[in-house]
Amino acid sequence: MVELKTAREVESMRVTGSFIAGLLDDLQSRVKVGVNLLDLECRARTLITERGAQSCYWDYAPSFGRGPFRNVICLSVNDAVLHGLPHDYALHDGDLLSMDIAVSIGGWVADSACSVIVGTPRAEDRRLIEATERALAAGIASAQAGNRLGDVSAAIGAVADEYGYPVNTEFGGHGLGRAMHEDPDVPNQGRAGRGMVLRPGLTLALEPWFARGTDRIVYDPDGWTIRSADGSRTAHSEHAIAVTDGEPLVLTAGAG
Repeated sequence: MVELKTAREVESMRVTGSFIAGLLDDLQSRVKVGVNLLDLECRARTLITERGAQSCYWDYAPSFGRGPFRNVICLSVNDAVLHGLPHDYALHDGDLLSMDIAVSIGGWVADSACSVIVGTPRAEDRRLIEATERALAAGIASAQAGNRLGDVSAAIGAVADEYGYPVNTEFGGHGLGRAMHEDPDVPNQGRAGRGMVLRPGLTLALEPWFARGTDRIVYDPDGWTIRSADGSRTAHSEHAIAVTDGEPLVLTAGAG
C-alpha cells in the first residue's frame, strides 16, 4: 500500500535527509588510501549516536540476506555494488567505493548513497559514476505529479542505455517513510507511461546502480555483499525525494 505523506511529514524526512547528507560528506572526506572500512563504519556509528538517530540497517534481516545485518552502513568496493558488509579491508589507490546508508530520526527515514574513487582515478570509473549520477538526476526530474512511475524508471534506464551499461532490475529504488522499504518498487529500467500516477506526498528513494559489463549479480559468502557476476566495476548513486505540486524535493540534499 502506498502511503502519501503530509507536508509536515515530508519536512521531518528532510531533517533526516539533511543529516544523512552531512554524514556522507564527512565519510567522503575520510576516504583515503590506507583507510580501513571498519574505521568508516565506526565513524558512521559515532555520528548516528551523537545525533540520537537510529540505524535502519542494524539487525535488518530481509529474505535476501543471511541473518541480521550488524552494521550501520553498506560499504562496497570495486565489483561490489550493494549491501557491502564492512570488514577488515584497507582501501587501495584506485579503489571505487560505494557507500549506502539509511537512518531514522523521530520515526522518519531517509536513504542515500554515493560512489567515490580512492586516490588516483581511472577515466572509466569516473564515467561509471557519472552515469549513475546523471541517471539519478534524470529520474528525479521525471518525478513530477501527474507523471507515472514508469516515466521515472524509463528516464533512469535511458541514461544507462546512453552510456552502454546493462541494467539489473532485481534491486532498485523504493518507497520510504516510517520504514526504510515501502511501496512502490522503482526499477532502474521501465516503460514510460506505465504504472501508478505520481501524486504529491509520494516519497521515494531512487537509486540507479550499474556494473560496467553485466546485469547479472552474485553474492559473497557473507550472504550480503552483491557483486557484478563478471567482476566488472560498479557504481551506485541514491537520493530520497518527495513528489510535490511543483518540482521534486530532494530530501537528502546537502546544506550547500
